[in-house]
Amino acid sequence: MAYNLERLNVLLVEDDQAMRALVRDILFAFNIENVATASDGSRAYAELRHFPADFVITDWPMDPLDGIEFTKMVRTAADSPNPFVPIIMLTAHTQRNRILEARDCGVTEFLAKPVTANSLYSRIVGIIEDPRPFVRTSSYFGPDRRRVVREFMGADRRQNSD
Repeated sequence: MAYNLERLNVLLVEDDQAMRALVRDILFAFNIENVATASDGSRAYAELRHFPADFVITDWPMDPLDGIEFTKMVRTAADSPNPFVPIIMLTAHTQRNRILEARDCGVTEFLAKPVTANSLYSRIVGIIEDPRPFVRTSSYFGPDRRRVVREFMGADRRQNSD
């Protein structure tokens, strides 16, 4: 199914100018023309204060504030302008431990570089078609990290608190 994406607002956070231009061109090809850009997480956080982003695409390694720290700020800072905004981590750092770290800090989707139009479009469609509920625990706030819903076959040990 093709979506009309022209009314979306996207915040693109990427320190490499060539990659920023490439991703922006891909977004333009999807008819997403309202794209704000930032070269690091601190500038992105400031931009998010006045730019109503429907979702964020961020790189991982950036100075002075990287994509992980930016995501943590968006999700948990008391002054966060939008802790529920979907965040797509776009990075070349695709080791399993990195993917898990991104997931555990509140990234909504993970996308490996080199990026293709199809792979980016599939992540955007995933955000639209399957929005994940948010979870708050003592150590985590962000989209539900469980991707697969498994039916529990054991005895229910929960007790009624009445």
